Amino acid sequence: MNAPIPFRAHNARDAARADWIEERRREARAVVADVVHHSDHLIRLACRFLVQHGDTEQEREDARILLVVVDGWQLGRACHRPDPEVTS
Repeated sequence: MNAPIPFRAHNARDAARADWIEERRREARAVVADVVHHSDHLIRLACRFLVQHGDTEQEREDARILLVVVDGWQLGRACHRPDPEVTS
């Protein structure tokens, strides 16, 4: 039987993962900062990432709110029907 290791030393893999998360966090913030020039899909992806990996509670909450807003845009488009009374 193996003896349990009392602690896990940080290794190169953990450092690489932290670097990867930080880079994705920067990219997600850039997408959220420039919502007008990005697709709804990319905005949703960035928001989901920030909800999980945002630095502060405020950043995570703002991402949740933006995600609700973007989902509302999609619902608004899907429910829109042209008025049958209006003729061209």
